[in-house]
Amino acid sequence: MTEYGGGGPAYGAGPGAGGGAGPGAATDPAGGAVRPGPAGADPGAAERLARAALTRVLEPGDERGGRWLRECGAVGLWRRITDPAGEAERLRGMTVRRLAGYRLRAARADPERDLAAVAAVGGRFVCPGDREWPSQLDDLGDARPTGLWVRGGPDLRLWALRSVAVVGARACTPYGAHMATTLGAGLAERGWVVVSGAAFGVDGAAHRGALAAGGATIAVLACGVDVAYPPGHAELIARVAGQGLVIGELAPAERPTRSRFVLRNRVIAALTRGTVVVEAEYRSGSLVTARVAQRLGRFTMGVPGPATSGLSAGVHELLRGEGVLVTDAAEVAELVGDIGDLAPSRSGPVLARDLLDAVAGRVLDALPARAAVDAREVARGAGTSADEALGKLYELHSLGYVERVGEGWRLTRRPTCRDDARRGGS
Repeated sequence: MTEYGGGGPAYGAGPGAGGGAGPGAATDPAGGAVRPGPAGADPGAAERLARAALTRVLEPGDERGGRWLRECGAVGLWRRITDPAGEAERLRGMTVRRLAGYRLRAARADPERDLAAVAAVGGRFVCPGDREWPSQLDDLGDARPTGLWVRGGPDLRLWALRSVAVVGARACTPYGAHMATTLGAGLAERGWVVVSGAAFGVDGAAHRGALAAGGATIAVLACGVDVAYPPGHAELIARVAGQGLVIGELAPAERPTRSRFVLRNRVIAALTRGTVVVEAEYRSGSLVTARVAQRLGRFTMGVPGPATSGLSAGVHELLRGEGVLVTDAAEVAELVGDIGDLAPSRSGPVLARDLLDAVAGRVLDALPARAAVDAREVARGAGTSADEALGKLYELHSLGYVERVGEGWRLTRRPTCRDDARRGGS
C-alpha cells in the first residue's frame, strides 16, 4: 500500500512516460492523431492533453483501459484508439464493439476546450506524476483515475494526507444528520479534512459541519466539477469549492449515472486515511466505500444507531466485521491519527459512596432500606466483627449516610444523602 506522504506515485508512470510520444509531440484534439510539436516543446503537455481527452472516453474504474494506459502511455493509447492505423485491435482484451464505442466517444473529445472550461471555474486537471497528485490513489492499480479535474485553490495532495471520509444514507434520519454534522465539525476543528460525496443526507451534513467550523472539506463528484449535482446542493457545492475542493474523474459538463456513483466511492475510499459510515442499509453505496477502504488497508468505522432502524442495519453489520465503533470525532482521530491523538478517557460519574473503603461499603449495604437494626445484625450481614461494624457505622454517621435510632442504626432519610446506586447494580 502506498504510504501517506510519499514523494511520488508507487504505480504506473507520470506524464510523458511509458509508451507516450517522444519530445515535442502533441495531440490533435480534432482527429486524435499525434503530430510533432515545435522543438523543445514539453512532452508532458502531450501526455496531459491525451489524459484529459481519455477522461471523455474511458469510464471511471475501467481496469482494461487502465492497463492499456499503463502499457502504452496516454499518448500511445489515444493514438491507437483514434488512428485507424493505430493497431488498437492488438490491445489485449480489445473487441470490435468496445473499440467502436471508444471511437464514438473520442470523436467529440476536445481536451483543450475542457481544460479551458475547468480553468474558467477556477479549476485545473491533475495527472498521475504531478506534484499535486495524491499517490495513495495509485493503490487502486489499473482502476486508478486517468486524472482528476479539480476545482478550488488548496493543494489536493497535501489536503488528502490528513483526510477522513464521512459517508452515509441519502435519506438519513435526524439522528444521522446530527451525527454527521457533529463529526464533520469535530474533525475540522482537529485539523482533519472531511471528504464526502456532496449527496443529500449524511454527505451534505458532513460538508456543512466542516464548513460551519471554518474547516477543510473535499467533495468528490460523480459528474463534471462544473456540474452542480444534486441541483438542490448547488449552493453547498459552490461553498465547498470556495472554501475547499471539488474533484471528479469526469470531464466538464459530464452528467452522473448510477454506475458512476458507485465507482466514485472507490476514489473516496482510496483518497482518505479512513472511512466513517454514519447510517446505511444493507444495500448501500456507503458500504461499498467501506469495503473498498478495507481492501486497501484503510480504517473503516461505523457510528451505531437504533437496532430497530433499517438505516442502522448496514452499519451494524460493518461493526460485526472489521469496522471499529466510533461515537465522536475524538475517537475517529485517535484511530486514524498520529501518536498522541488520543480520545479523552470516559467513565461514569464518581459518587461519594464510591470513595468508601470496602468494609464501610459492606456495612452500608448491610443496613436494610427502612428498618433500624443493631450493630451485631449489621456485622452479620457485612461479614465482619461487631466492633469493626460499630466503628464503620460511626464513620458513616459522620458522613451523613446513617443515623442512630435508640440502640439501632438505619439509613439516613435526608434526600441529599440517599444514594440509589447500590454496589453491584441498581
